[in-house]
Amino acid sequence: MSAKKIKTALISVYYKTGLEPIAKELDKQGVVIYSTGGTQRKLEEWGIKVVPVEELTSYPSILDGRVKTLHPKVFGGILARREEGHLNQLEEYQIPEIDCVIVDLYPFEETVANTTEESEIIEKIDIGGISLIRAAAKNYADIAVVPSRDEYELFLEMLQEKNGELNLDDRKELARRSFKVSSNYDIAIFNYFNEGSTDIAFKYSIHRSDILRYGENPHQQGVFFGDFDKMFDKISGKAISYNNLVDIDAAVALMREFQAGDPTFAILKHTNACGIARRDTLLQAWTDALACDSVSAFGGIFICNKSVDLATAEKIHELFYEVLIAPAFDEDALALLTQKKKRVLLKINDFYVHKRSFRSLLNGVVEQETDLTTGTEADLKVVTKKSPTPDEVEDLLFANVCAKHLKSNTIALVKNKQLIGMGCGQPSRVDALKQAIIKAKAFGFDLKGAVMASDAFFPFPDCVEIADKEGIKAVIQPGGSIKDQLSVDYCDANEMSMLMTGRRHFRH
Repeated sequence: MSAKKIKTALISVYYKTGLEPIAKELDKQGVVIYSTGGTQRKLEEWGIKVVPVEELTSYPSILDGRVKTLHPKVFGGILARREEGHLNQLEEYQIPEIDCVIVDLYPFEETVANTTEESEIIEKIDIGGISLIRAAAKNYADIAVVPSRDEYELFLEMLQEKNGELNLDDRKELARRSFKVSSNYDIAIFNYFNEGSTDIAFKYSIHRSDILRYGENPHQQGVFFGDFDKMFDKISGKAISYNNLVDIDAAVALMREFQAGDPTFAILKHTNACGIARRDTLLQAWTDALACDSVSAFGGIFICNKSVDLATAEKIHELFYEVLIAPAFDEDALALLTQKKKRVLLKINDFYVHKRSFRSLLNGVVEQETDLTTGTEADLKVVTKKSPTPDEVEDLLFANVCAKHLKSNTIALVKNKQLIGMGCGQPSRVDALKQAIIKAKAFGFDLKGAVMASDAFFPFPDCVEIADKEGIKAVIQPGGSIKDQLSVDYCDANEMSMLMTGRRHFRH
């Protein structure tokens, strides 16, 4: 596999932690080490002999360190193919071959996260480092490149196990990782400059997280590109599947709407909430969320907005579930829940939902603003003669959030801040309502006094008529149909109240 012995190395890193054992191993193997600035000083502190890059290039570091390694005597030694023509040119211009490059990049993303000072952010756009990484990775046929701290452990193992003789597969794997690093870095910089633009571009971080067991089905492979560990601490459980991840995403988006305020529990299945309740205690919220549809809850995704206590954990523990997400777990609750080794427990650090969303369609990708607004009481418009009571308004707002997070066409039925029936993913709104009524009755709920929410307008008054006959007297919907008045007229004739939000919430 065309093993090549590392005889020379260029080391220039921002982060020094973890570098010492690698540098000492290279030194022990007789590798000539070139270095710059702070890295050079640190290597010398460790007792390692270093050739300053300035000695190689005959130029000092200039422009406040902006130019250190950008020189033909550095890049020539990296980019030269180990063949007669290139090697003759290296000899002619007295350029040494460089067999290994160990570099990392200025912390651009961390700087953006910690300051708004533009000049400081711009200075963290790495030029020399990214150029060294790309040059060495391009020439992986002859060069080994270590592009970040994440590769230190792997590279040290290669050095020790192979005595510095890396084969082509080793070098190609390091090159693959290098282009991943450079791609992530360029995207982070683009995102900073593209803030507020509507340009279609992949704005998510593309850090590869190998957390998926498989894709949507076991015969499909799946990979997640993103920083899962930034949002969650995975406390226990088996590897996450594609479907788990999709459901987790839906659960976080839903609970983001309820993260503040009274204890709230939601149970999701195939991205749809089959149970939601807001109560004075988390145990009661869990109990009432489960009561919405105890059958569908089996094998579901559970999420709440408060720390899980032992009393709640004991009840949850009785039911099989895939994933439980909470902002915290009491110590005794955690001891109980972790007894089931395969069930995934996630401590959520941030109910973060990206401002823009993407979906692959046909031979391309569509990008849109994420639907992050639901509306408040101030946004509502009473369109009927009868106004809803304050308690009904609370339930209508609750139901509107539920409907927003269910697949279209959808109807959500709510009573006392509890989802008691839902119909979703139906070809007609009437079908969605009928499904919601059937589910509510199947689990013993009385529909009298409940409220109804629709994710889109009613083209005909049929839905409000069906709701009325079941005892539902308050409705919330976006409005916008040319026949809105037909539904309003029916409500007025039958002592019903209706609110319009002016905002549709399709979810396909």
